[in-house]
Amino acid sequence: MMQITLAEPGELIDISEIDNGVIGSYSRKNYLKVAIEEKRCLVAKTDSSIVGFLIYNTDFFNCSFIALVIVHPLERKKGYAKSLMRYFETISPTQKVFSSTNQSNENMQKLFISIGFVKSGYVENLDEGDPEIIYFKMLLS
Repeated sequence: MMQITLAEPGELIDISEIDNGVIGSYSRKNYLKVAIEEKRCLVAKTDSSIVGFLIYNTDFFNCSFIALVIVHPLERKKGYAKSLMRYFETISPTQKVFSSTNQSNENMQKLFISIGFVKSGYVENLDEGDPEIIYFKMLLS
């Protein structure tokens, strides 16, 4: 059974381990810590183990922006990312929600489309040769 909750400070180590397993470093540990402290980090848990997390902010033109959705590599393709995003939609502080992914990340693009996000634009030059695609969804009030 999966449960989604706000991340607690004591969960930073587990969240950092998942992030390290995906990006190969602990370079975002402080970023993760701040998001947890500011209550902008959601975690997906099964049997009290964290399997994924979502971080958002609201400083993208005063709209919600889902900055990270990370699922443990061994737990992918089980619906955790979709569940995190769907849950976020229920608590989003704004009606407009944006997020992004690299053009090469076809799985994330499929996820966005499957939950009603639409392409909103592109940003070049973040990752050489792999443009960032911005996605958008207007939530019902």
